Amino acid sequence: MMSLKQKTLSGLIWTFIQQFSVQLISFCITIILARILLPKEFGILAMLSVFIAVGNSLLEGGLTSSLIRSSGLSQEDYSTVFFFNLGGSVVIYMLVFMMAPYISTFYHQDILTLVLRVYALDFILNAFFGVQNARLTKEMNFKIQMAIQIPSVFIGGLLGVSLALNGFGVWSLVWMNLLQSFISTLLHWMYSGWLPSPVFSKRCFKQHFHFGYKMTLTGLLDILYKNIYVLIIGRYFSITQLGFYSRADSVSQLPVSNISAVINKVTYPMFATIVNDDLQLKRVYKKLMQQVLFWNAPVLIFLAVVAEPLFRLLLTSKWLPAVPYFQILCMAGVIYPLHAYNLNVLKVKGRSDLILKLEMIKKVLCVAGILGVVSFGIYGLLYFQLGFNFLGYYINSIYSSKLINYPVREQISDIFPILVISFLCGIFCYALDHFYLQYLLPDILRILIDGLFFTLIYFGSSSLSKLSAIHDFKQLILKP
Repeated sequence: MMSLKQKTLSGLIWTFIQQFSVQLISFCITIILARILLPKEFGILAMLSVFIAVGNSLLEGGLTSSLIRSSGLSQEDYSTVFFFNLGGSVVIYMLVFMMAPYISTFYHQDILTLVLRVYALDFILNAFFGVQNARLTKEMNFKIQMAIQIPSVFIGGLLGVSLALNGFGVWSLVWMNLLQSFISTLLHWMYSGWLPSPVFSKRCFKQHFHFGYKMTLTGLLDILYKNIYVLIIGRYFSITQLGFYSRADSVSQLPVSNISAVINKVTYPMFATIVNDDLQLKRVYKKLMQQVLFWNAPVLIFLAVVAEPLFRLLLTSKWLPAVPYFQILCMAGVIYPLHAYNLNVLKVKGRSDLILKLEMIKKVLCVAGILGVVSFGIYGLLYFQLGFNFLGYYINSIYSSKLINYPVREQISDIFPILVISFLCGIFCYALDHFYLQYLLPDILRILIDGLFFTLIYFGSSSLSKLSAIHDFKQLILKP
C-alpha cells in the first residue's frame, strides 16, 4: 500500500508526463496550423470558445467534482451522473443549435451559425466519457489518462493539418477538435474499466446535485470571466485582433496548463484524503504553492523576454502583432495558478457555497472594471486583466486562509522572494537581449543564449537565497 507521499509523487510524475506529452504534441500541431492558417481563422473559432466552454462546464463542472470528492460511491452513483450528463448534453446542444443565428448576428459573422452547430456536437461526445475520466482522476490513475489523451490529440491533429493544407480553413480546426473528442470517448470506454448500468437514482442525484450545482454555477462564472475578453474583443474590435489575442493567450497558457494543471489535478483528490487535518493541509498547500510559483513564474517571465524572436521563429512574422499581447498575458499568468489551490481547499471542505460567493464577487468587480477600461482599447483590457489576476488571488485567499489558518499576509510572505528573484532575472535577461544579442545573432541563438543565461542566474540566485522551494523539491524527489 503506497503512502500518501508516494501516491502523490507517482501522480505528479504521471500527470506531468501526460501534460507535457499532450501539450507538446498539441503545441507542435498548433504551430503547423498557425503557419498555414490566417489569424482571422483562429479568431473565428475564438469567438465560439465561450459558448463551447459554457456547454462543457454545465456537463463537467459540478456532478463529476462531487464524484471525485465523495467516498463510498456505488455503481448507482456513477451511472446516475452519467445519464444526467448525457441527457443534459443533448438539451444543451439543442439550445446552442437554436441560438447559433443570434450568436452569428452578435459578432456580425454569418459563417458562425453553421460552424457553431457542428462544433457544438463536442458537448455530446464529452458527455460520454466524463464519468470515466472522473473515476480515473479519483483513483489518481493518470497513467491510463495519458494513454488515452496522447493518441486522441495526435490523430485529431493529423486530420487538422491535412485539412488545413487542403484549404479547409477554420473547418480544419473544428473537425480536429471533434475527432479528438470522439477518439477520447472510444478509448475511455475501452480502458477506464467502468461501464454504466441502466439505473438512475433520485437519491444519488440529489446528493451530488446539492454540491454540484454550486460548483456548476461557479464554473460558469469562471468560464464567462475567462472568455469575457474574447467576447468584448470579438464584438468591438476586428476579427484579426481577436485572432492575435487568442494565439497570444493560448501560447502564454502553455506553462500555466502544464505546471499548474499537473499539480492541481493531483491536489484535489490528495487534499480530500487529509481534509480533516488542517495542520497537514496547510503544510502541503504551502509547499505546493511555492513549487508551482517557483517553476511557473520564471518560465512565463522568460517567455515574455524572448517573445519577439520566439513568435517570428515559430509562427512567422505575420503573428508579430500578437507579441505585446503575449507579453502582458505572461505577466498576468504568473500568479494565476495559485487561484485554483485556494479554491481546492474550499472544495475539499465542502464549501461550494463560499466558492460561488467568491466567484460572484470577482465577476461583478471584473465586469465593472472592463466596462470602465474598454474605451481605452485592447491594451486597456489587457492591463486590466493583468491587475485583476493579482486582485483575484487576494480575494480567493481570504476564505481559504481562515479554514486552514494560513493568513494572506503569510502566504504573500512565502511567495514574495520567488517573485522578486524571477522578475530581477527577467530584467537582466532583457538587458542582455535588447542591448546586445538582437544585433548579433539569429532568433534561435538569441533564445538559446537568453535561456542559458536566465537559467543560470535564476537557479544560482535561488540557491544563494536558500529558497525553501528548492529544498522541498529535493526532499520530494530524493527521499522515499
